[in-house]
Amino acid sequence: MVSAIRARARAQGLSLEQSLRDLLSNAVRTDDSMRDELARLRATTPAAGRSLDVAALIREDRDGR
Repeated sequence: MVSAIRARARAQGLSLEQSLRDLLSNAVRTDDSMRDELARLRATTPAAGRSLDVAALIREDRDGR
């Protein structure tokens, strides 16, 4: 794995250290973007959906068959 990152860094004209820093920085940005997206989705979920008793719904559906 290190040799692949080293080769990619060399092809981009970067040091291995700089390439690793870039990889880690991009990973953090991705996590931040995902966190923001999840927060946005959570905000659009109705309050009733957050405390929904899924087991009761499954039982109700199963018993209705």
